[in-house]
Amino acid sequence: MQVYGDNAMKKTAVYKWAKRFFEGRKSVTDEERSGRPATSRNEESIAKICQIMRENRRLIVRSIAEQVNIDRETVRKILTEDLDMRKVCAQMVPKELTEEQKQKRVTICQDLLERQDDNLGHVFTGDETWVYQYDTETKRQSAQWKTVNSPRPKNFRWSKSRVKTMLLTFYDIRGIVHYEFVPTGQIVNQVYYLEVLERLHEKVRRK
Repeated sequence: MQVYGDNAMKKTAVYKWAKRFFEGRKSVTDEERSGRPATSRNEESIAKICQIMRENRRLIVRSIAEQVNIDRETVRKILTEDLDMRKVCAQMVPKELTEEQKQKRVTICQDLLERQDDNLGHVFTGDETWVYQYDTETKRQSAQWKTVNSPRPKNFRWSKSRVKTMLLTFYDIRGIVHYEFVPTGQIVNQVYYLEVLERLHEKVRRK
């Protein structure tokens, strides 16, 4: 210990090797062991893991390692370095649009851009919508492996809960100017909307 310091062999290791030599061992090199090969990061393993990812991208590293009988660190390197994959969480979106609906939105936006002039910056508009509570997956539950070129996964929230509240939003060309949630039990009529417009007017005046 005084000569080698921290590089000295531990006492438990000394006792273990002394016992082995006492039992007749003559070599200090490790003996061959059955089980996993010395290197598991090969073309065959990469192909197996790639196929597993095609079938289910939500598997965790531990589960993949158990299927292919490879240690978890090697599986992680194959996923991130050989297959160039990263595990990301699904992006929450309100609903799935068809290609026709997407194209229609693009067309409308292009039409509005062509019509814009100096007066468009002075236009305010508003809308109201019901805001629901959803029982969605956690980020960890929705996480899955993806390559650099593959699109980010999305969760579409189809079922609405009974918990809801109305949201009033007013905006101009630059974005949202004013919004507020309607109190529970409040009747949205002309009297209430007049109060909302007065608050909107005050917000615009301050800008």
